[in-house]
Amino acid sequence: MNNSNSPKHIAIIMDGNGRWAKERGLKRTAGHEEGAKVVREITKHCSKIGVQYLTLYAFSTENWSRPKLEVEYLMKLLEKYLKNEIETFLKNNIRFKAIGDLSKFSKSLQITIKDIENKTSNNSGLTQVLALNYGSKDEILRAIKKLNENNLEVNEKNFESCLDTAGFSEVDLLIRTSGEIRLSNYLLWQNAYAEMFFTSTLWPDFTSNELDDIIDDFNKRQRRFGGI
Repeated sequence: MNNSNSPKHIAIIMDGNGRWAKERGLKRTAGHEEGAKVVREITKHCSKIGVQYLTLYAFSTENWSRPKLEVEYLMKLLEKYLKNEIETFLKNNIRFKAIGDLSKFSKSLQITIKDIENKTSNNSGLTQVLALNYGSKDEILRAIKKLNENNLEVNEKNFESCLDTAGFSEVDLLIRTSGEIRLSNYLLWQNAYAEMFFTSTLWPDFTSNELDDIIDDFNKRQRRFGGI
């Protein structure tokens, strides 16, 4: 892989955990457990190749409509993942950030999220961003409220400063696994000029080699940003 033009900001819609488990006659929870392992590997790989931001769609505002037991499991898995990953973050100089409306989560999970953010805040390598209880429409509405509350002029700079991703670079490369071809309310503003790749690979089967292939393809594209 040619690393010289690696995208600064990669966003991934991690889709297909449930289907991966179903194909193997397993419970959906097994797919989520396997998917969490892939998060670790892809995060470490992105850190190694010089990506600055890796934003992962972990739990959407719409995911609350899933069966109660599955949602409860996902909350426990998230807290377990964060506590287990602190060593990986520190060892690999990775900063952790969460975006989305975190107020809907349990106090315990909110404390864990804030604790990991604080413990990794001085790390200067890759920033792993988890989108949690995140929906782009919700984010945009919250940003508009911030503009109004702070009596800010409505312009692009001020609006972006009120988004959850304030201070991040725009998304260069968006990847969605599992064969679905839609954005599903994910980073609609930030993806304005992203190059998009859709793969039929289910998230638990996604590898760093496939990511490298996608980045190689990304490097061959001409990004004009509306110009000629």
